[in-house]
Amino acid sequence: MSSRRLIIILLSGFALTGYLLRMNISIAAKMMMPELGLDKVQMGQVFSAFMLGYALFQIPWGILGDRFGPRRVLTVAALTWGTTTILTGLLPGKLVASSSGAFFALIILRFLLGVGEAAAFPVAARAVASWMDETQRGFSYSFVIFGISAGCASAAPLISYLMVNFGWRGSFYISASLAFLLAIVWEISSKRVPEETAADEISGRAEEPRSEAHAPWTTLLKNPNIALVSTSYFLDSYLLFVFVFWFYLYLVEKRGFSTLSGGFYTAAPFLTAMIIGPINGYVCDYLAERSGRHVGRRVVAMGGLILSSLFLWLGLEAASPYRAVLWICLSVGFLLSTEGAFWSASMDLAPNNAGAAGGIMNTAGNLGGVVSTALVPVLIQRFGWNVAFGSASIIALAGAVIWLWVRLEPRREQEGPELGNGVFEAAE
Repeated sequence: MSSRRLIIILLSGFALTGYLLRMNISIAAKMMMPELGLDKVQMGQVFSAFMLGYALFQIPWGILGDRFGPRRVLTVAALTWGTTTILTGLLPGKLVASSSGAFFALIILRFLLGVGEAAAFPVAARAVASWMDETQRGFSYSFVIFGISAGCASAAPLISYLMVNFGWRGSFYISASLAFLLAIVWEISSKRVPEETAADEISGRAEEPRSEAHAPWTTLLKNPNIALVSTSYFLDSYLLFVFVFWFYLYLVEKRGFSTLSGGFYTAAPFLTAMIIGPINGYVCDYLAERSGRHVGRRVVAMGGLILSSLFLWLGLEAASPYRAVLWICLSVGFLLSTEGAFWSASMDLAPNNAGAAGGIMNTAGNLGGVVSTALVPVLIQRFGWNVAFGSASIIALAGAVIWLWVRLEPRREQEGPELGNGVFEAAE
């Protein structure tokens, strides 16, 4: 197997495992809440604790990935995922018996899991920027997102099955083992691609030494285009985490599916994304190569957000629960298909600080997740499922509009040392 394929498969494995471990609690919540004496608002706060840790540590992990390379950083991260997931099944209600104690234990553990999982996507961006040809970044990263879709698709049926057969605690123990296995496989297999020669081996280009190539990451905060892409990603992620954390309960409570069938139908939208995502990743690179990155990234990002919003509205209005699932499948598919455009844009804007740039963007995205996971249960209780989901579709449309102001092409007359370090100024 070529080095390029090996890296992409393993990075997809990190995305798959990470999403499986972050989503397991949204499925297990149905059994956890009555046993631990928790309500939906408290579970929303537990979900938000994960998102807070995840958001706060995007930039630090991205900087570490830029400095030390993806191999060591991702190994440490995966070990953290497995440890916190085991403790999530062990502490609340067992070692910590009271309802309030279980609640605070879950808050702490999910925060720590979020801290560990924050490494996945910024460091994956660092790996793609270093080890993949720049004309294939959108397509390459779309396969990382393929891992997200696979994780989301497998989480609901797998965790539902494990809960029914081994209890909700057993579902955490078994899923944690995947993180430990991934850490071992990554540590061994990634050594096939020496980091100091990876760019030369894969794309025929020598990699610039990190110590000389990097401008201070803080300069990225002054880039208006990174700010615009990050703001759009905040809105994009608000809708994504509505699906990640609340779609299963929507199917069970609003649409009347059973515990087991709801788990299997929750997987359907993410299976759809596994098809649409790589196709749009290819389209993103194709348009970028022929019409410029400015056009390629914008068309895919805007088109995906607009179509996602439209299909979600159709799903909410559908009388048949099965027709609703069909429309929402397309909504999630097109929403996740924007990821290649977002992440390749962050690499385009800061190729030699790709980890830090991805960390900045994903910090914004996951702050959107923090808001989403805290606000959505309140909207559900006060106004119902349609308002909670419908308002998220409007937010996604706003994310599409922001791309009208994003500029990815550098101004030729301004190219110089600063631009060479990946900090582009706004084009006129």
